[in-house]
Amino acid sequence: MRKAMGTTRLLALCLLLSVSACGDNGGEAGPIDLAAVSTNLEGTAPDVFRARFETSKGDFVVEVTRAWSPAGADRFYNLVSHGYLDGVRFFRVIEGFMAQFGINGDPELAALLREANILDDSVVVSNTRGKMTFAKTGQPNSRSTQIFINLAPNTNLDALGFSPFGEIVEGMEVVDQLYSGYGEGAPGGNGPGQGRIQAEGNAYLNAEFPNLDYVERASIEG
Repeated sequence: MRKAMGTTRLLALCLLLSVSACGDNGGEAGPIDLAAVSTNLEGTAPDVFRARFETSKGDFVVEVTRAWSPAGADRFYNLVSHGYLDGVRFFRVIEGFMAQFGINGDPELAALLREANILDDSVVVSNTRGKMTFAKTGQPNSRSTQIFINLAPNTNLDALGFSPFGEIVEGMEVVDQLYSGYGEGAPGGNGPGQGRIQAEGNAYLNAEFPNLDYVERASIEG
């Protein structure tokens, strides 16, 4: 992010653009069946459920309410259920704004699902601190696998169509500690470039951004 763009409104614009601007799993996750993941993303999530994230900084739990964002909740439920988020890095953490993740460390799997978009949902609840929301481009129906956690009240994102599907109910202090030292991603900042993450996966991140925190395992509770 350019220093001159230091407003929440412009950060929101960066969030809109960054998904399109834009190995291995670093040893944290087991092998993933690519065919199973690609063909089993259509299941319907429970009305309310919780997912636990075991991370390099500790655990946090998100409670998902399907009525807030049905398509988003379904996609998240299936990503977690099929192990897609295991091993992924929190590659874009901006203090006072948000923590973004969701590009799988295996480039083959990331490419497989990069264009597996879901339909937009209406914004039912606001992007307040602790809400979890899918990232998207400025185009309709462009959500796929990238997710962010609001680290502050980002209510200006509501009018831009960012529809929260869940809220951190345990461990927000863990989320606050995720490594943010790299700042905004390339080309606007010194952090990881999403194009290279897509192409090279965790091998790129491990080599050039070793301090990034990551999801060790994500699982549905209960």
